[in-house]
Amino acid sequence: MGNIFFEITVIICVAALFALLFRFLKQPAILAYILTGILIGHFGFFSSEAQNALHSLAELGITLLLFMLGLEIKLKELPTIGKVAAIVGISQITITSLFAYWLSILLGFSILPAIYISIALTFSSTIIVVKLLSDKKDLHSLYGKIAVGVLLIQDLFAICILIFLSSFTTNSGISPNFLFTILLLIYKGLILFVIIAYLSRYILPRVLDFTAKSSETLFLFSLAWVFGIAAFVSSSYMGFSIEIGGFIAGLALSTTTENFQIAARMKTLRDFFIVLFFVVLGSQMNFTTLQSIIFPTLILSLFVLIIKPLIVMMGMGLMGYRKRTSFFTGLTMSQISEFSLIVVFMGEKIGHINGSIVSLVTIVGIITFTFSSYMIQASNMIYRSLQKYLYFLEKAHVHAETIGDIGELNDHIVLIGAHSMGESILYSLDHKKNDIVVVDFDPEVVNKLREKNIKSLFGDIADIDIQEKAQLQNARLVISTISDLEDNIILIKSLTRLNRRAKIVVIAWDQREAKQLYKKGADYVVIPYIAGGKHLAKILKENDLEKLEGLKQNDFFTFLG
Repeated sequence: MGNIFFEITVIICVAALFALLFRFLKQPAILAYILTGILIGHFGFFSSEAQNALHSLAELGITLLLFMLGLEIKLKELPTIGKVAAIVGISQITITSLFAYWLSILLGFSILPAIYISIALTFSSTIIVVKLLSDKKDLHSLYGKIAVGVLLIQDLFAICILIFLSSFTTNSGISPNFLFTILLLIYKGLILFVIIAYLSRYILPRVLDFTAKSSETLFLFSLAWVFGIAAFVSSSYMGFSIEIGGFIAGLALSTTTENFQIAARMKTLRDFFIVLFFVVLGSQMNFTTLQSIIFPTLILSLFVLIIKPLIVMMGMGLMGYRKRTSFFTGLTMSQISEFSLIVVFMGEKIGHINGSIVSLVTIVGIITFTFSSYMIQASNMIYRSLQKYLYFLEKAHVHAETIGDIGELNDHIVLIGAHSMGESILYSLDHKKNDIVVVDFDPEVVNKLREKNIKSLFGDIADIDIQEKAQLQNARLVISTISDLEDNIILIKSLTRLNRRAKIVVIAWDQREAKQLYKKGADYVVIPYIAGGKHLAKILKENDLEKLEGLKQNDFFTFLG
């Protein structure tokens, strides 16, 4: 036991060091964990006792990961992901898997490994994409919402595949009683669904209402629930895997009011075990077969980085979306998923594939995680470079996106971003007394503004077409409430070229960004926490505390009511 503790300590310390390095390089932490496993496994650090223990802990990591996924899925909200996400998601899965299977066969793989490879290349990483879109403040953009919807469709398909795989016992291929296995799987699944649905509707809410009074009790009950369901589901009566049990346990709790509390308390535990899973996965890399798989790995990586995004782009173009939206959405799909690694991990465990396929998919993951992270972060720059070559992605008459028409304007105000701070500025400026044009990339925000007869354009101000529609060349004042430094610099450069007389006010989150924006030519840079402090200090300095009630009432009337 002492040796295992020491080995886990070394794993965590090495993983932490690599995680710091990869954070500096703006790469996902998953890469740090896989690299840790590769190094430790290559130097033979694991004892046989530790390997068995770590494999068990790795399974717990997958179980908790799927538990959290189930916890975050709201079944009643699935219809709201929209027709676009559903069509793009399903067509992308179908076309990508067929292309990947055909490519795998051409590269010399037999049928069963080719199936696993095609499945692995089909899915994209929800964790990485959501993190990168969140960092870019693009989660609420049109392309961000479509991308997240497509990823949700992929996750649901991945879960179905994992459920199917979990019904197999260890063997070298597919059972001859294939149809019987499928029917038995569906029968057991229906029984399980009925049991979980009953518990989640009638029993769990009452139990959680009682246990939620103590955070420790809630955490302990959540652990007991996920492990208990996982044990039941993986028993000989049901025959599924413990990982699927984790997903079902999370799905059962997703409709409860305490699901956010549970997710917050379980996240750290999940992160710890998932580190061990990716370390174990990296340690299984077989470098003796590297020479034989290096060419297929490079070809398949290029497929994921180029062809897979192109499939999404062309699908959205056919549905009538602008080339910019199609390009940005497709670019988010340029990597494989953590589910891809879980699928091949399970495939090896049940004997369908060997370690060389796991190594191949893992290397494809490392390559695509690395390049796609930089590609998504530099999406604006890449789009500007390729824009003139992307005409084939857009129909002549685009109909899926309505930018808007504001008529001819002169000496007007352009407000970029009407959420939070932008909304406050909009009401303070009074759009009835001033010619104000609002530009926002959130379709819901734009629709609400149009209902109030406020001139508004749907799109991203970094897009040249949107700049022309907003008539920046005629504006007297441009206010940007978006916090993306790159977009604000693009805006300043555009105004410098189009309209030097216009004043520009932008937002920065710290002094470093503010200095850069002033250097680029901003007339005034607002740093929110400094501006908020000055506003409060002015009220307190005047020693007229009676104003607080009036300000409070005004906020409730305008924003909070």
